[in-house]
Amino acid sequence: MKSFYHGSISKVDCPLVSVGRKNLDFGQGFYITPIREQAEKWARFVASRHLANKTPCLNIYTMDIDKVMSECKVLNFDEYNIEWLEFVVACRDGEDVWRQYDMIMGGVANDKVIDTVEDYKNGVITASQALGQLKFHKPNHQVCISNQTIIDNYLIFNNCIKLTRQ
Repeated sequence: MKSFYHGSISKVDCPLVSVGRKNLDFGQGFYITPIREQAEKWARFVASRHLANKTPCLNIYTMDIDKVMSECKVLNFDEYNIEWLEFVVACRDGEDVWRQYDMIMGGVANDKVIDTVEDYKNGVITASQALGQLKFHKPNHQVCISNQTIIDNYLIFNNCIKLTRQ
C-alpha cells in the first residue's frame, strides 16, 4: 500500500471523479499525489484564494498501486516527453483523450513549466524547443483518477489533517 495526498479546503472522504474541472493536465478526475509537500502547498494555495478564512486540509489515502496498475487501464508518464506534452495540450484544449484511461500519472504542468507548454501550444516554440526547456525541470507528480471504480474499489481514505495557513 502506498500513501497518496489531496490538498483541499475540506475533508474529502468520498471523492467523485465527476466533480473536477475538465480542462486540467490529465482531464477531469480526482487528483492526488504521492508527494505530501506538494499536496500541502496546493491546499495552502487554494485556501489563500478564498476571501473567507478557509483552512487548508491535507487528505490522506492509501492505495495498492501495483494492483491498480495490473487491473486497470493506466497511462504513466515517467518524464516530460513529447507524449506528455501532446497529452497535456490536448486535455487543456478540452479534448477528451483522457477518457480512454482509468488513471493517468505523471508530471504537473505547474508554474515552472506552464509557460513552455503554452508557448508550444500557441506555436511560439517547436516541440523540440519545448522538450529542451522541460528537461531542466524535475517533474512533480500527479495522479488523475478518471474512473470512479478506482476510487470505490482501491482508494482508501485514512485521515484529514487541518494545516496552518502560513
